[in-house]
Amino acid sequence: MLDMPQKSTQTEAVPLMRTSGLKVHFPIRKGVMKRTVGHVRAVDGIDLEIREGETLSVVGESGCGKSTLGQALLRNVEPTDGVIHFRNRDNDIVDLTALEIKQLRNYRTDIRMIFQDPFASLNPRRRVIDIIGESIRNAGETSEARVREKVTRLLRRVGLRPEYLMRYPYAFSGGERQRIGIARALAVDPRLVVADECISALDVSIQAQTLNLLQDLQEEFRLTYVFISHDMSVVEYISDRVAVMYAGRVVELAETEPLFERPRHPYTAALLASVPRPDPKSARSSNRHWLAGEVADPANRPTGCAFHPRCPFATDLCRTEDPAPRAVADHQVACHHAHELSLEGVRPNA
Repeated sequence: MLDMPQKSTQTEAVPLMRTSGLKVHFPIRKGVMKRTVGHVRAVDGIDLEIREGETLSVVGESGCGKSTLGQALLRNVEPTDGVIHFRNRDNDIVDLTALEIKQLRNYRTDIRMIFQDPFASLNPRRRVIDIIGESIRNAGETSEARVREKVTRLLRRVGLRPEYLMRYPYAFSGGERQRIGIARALAVDPRLVVADECISALDVSIQAQTLNLLQDLQEEFRLTYVFISHDMSVVEYISDRVAVMYAGRVVELAETEPLFERPRHPYTAALLASVPRPDPKSARSSNRHWLAGEVADPANRPTGCAFHPRCPFATDLCRTEDPAPRAVADHQVACHHAHELSLEGVRPNA
């Protein structure tokens, strides 16, 4: 069994970014006139606080909106509604959603992304020095000697040889390509890095090495991570807090250990039930429940709680009234019955 990296210690709890009512709706157009007949509500009203120095993981099934949320934080996709407040280096609070494109460029160095696919995210026609160095040049560096020096230093830091500078992406393995992607994200000294399923395309052994590298870099460069993943076992080891998304909304938010030990939302408990145990002979508790049915359609959200068609604890209240997030112990939970449910979680090596 691979040695997994330990969770980073959160040293600061000062909000670096805060979203309020964040929505990203994509129009559905039909007919010759391309009239809008509906919307895909990929992100549907998210209030989220990202603390400086932490790793906040966003988890959920495919189609829950977690990648769209990550793209919205960078304004790679434009929010339909809501605000994104970001604390800049002068400790002033700026609403990123109110900035024009030219103004937003000043913050492109503070917020960066590591993409999911290391094969598709690198331009096959450009050499490593240009892939990583482009951001440095765009940030105002005019000396090619200094660009080369910084790219060389970054390659060494992510475990690649300096002589790889002049190579093209086809010459690298998937793990090496992702290290180039990490170096590119760090090229302009960011404060917040959104890692969108950045290890899902890698072999298991390479995943562990990449997680170790990310945590070392976080400590060295004082980075804040938004770590998007569907792998709950990875999330358990790397996260300080976990936000669970379903149908475009956060249904549970808590510190990692309490969430894994005692989930408060049935969807979270179902995700944890899928985490494999090291002992194949260990029996699953009869209290565990598995997800049935299909993920809620973001273009046709069910009435009431979006999870109720799949929830074994759903009542008439769940079918008619949409639950608002509320505090239950040390969790924020959007569930009408969170205070009365006793759900089973997982523990390390359990």
